[in-house]
Amino acid sequence: MKDGPPIAGIAALIGDRARADILVALMAGQALTATELSEVAGVTKQTMSAHLSKLLDAKLLSMQSQGRHRYFRLADPDVADLIERLTGVAQRSGAVRLKSSPREPALRKARVCYDHLAGDLGVRVLDSFEKRRFVRHVEDRLELTRSGREFCEAFGLDLESAPGRRPLCRPCLDWSVRRNHLAGVLGAAILERCYELGWAKRVAGTRVVQFTAAGERAFCERFSVEGRTR
Repeated sequence: MKDGPPIAGIAALIGDRARADILVALMAGQALTATELSEVAGVTKQTMSAHLSKLLDAKLLSMQSQGRHRYFRLADPDVADLIERLTGVAQRSGAVRLKSSPREPALRKARVCYDHLAGDLGVRVLDSFEKRRFVRHVEDRLELTRSGREFCEAFGLDLESAPGRRPLCRPCLDWSVRRNHLAGVLGAAILERCYELGWAKRVAGTRVVQFTAAGERAFCERFSVEGRTR
């Protein structure tokens, strides 16, 4: 007797190169059309339609219609977490590109992971929160402490109006640093606040989060991030 839900079907869906490219592209947190995704995956629109149908049926993607267009995004943060972890496993197993992307160093420093900050700077935020006892570990979860809430309020974060049943804060294994960065409502709120303050912006068409020189200094000071980033 085999216990638990069958994982072979999901693994087969993700294992297809074009569908894997779709899921990785949507890790940027932006909804994309079938045409945009077909360009990313290098397949025809007809083939893309079949891929998207399978991913929707498996509840790995969600779709929203707006006028004549249909936009696709990852179904929820759990799917993003799965793709991030698979990326880390692929890297550890030696499944690397023959030629590194020119953006590779920037991706490793700071990038968006669905809707929160990942890379070296993202990991350092969680390190700082743990060191200052703003969060505590409860089994495999994170809980925000009273001092952590006070810090977040002083930083201008709104943690109460987030919709749904998403965790307030949780660890997310970072593929490039191989340690956890901060995800959940809190992780998303921190990144959004960095955008609002003008400290950082998304590099168009990529997952790279680019900090200004002044923004990075302010970020490191606010989060007590020590040492130089890679």
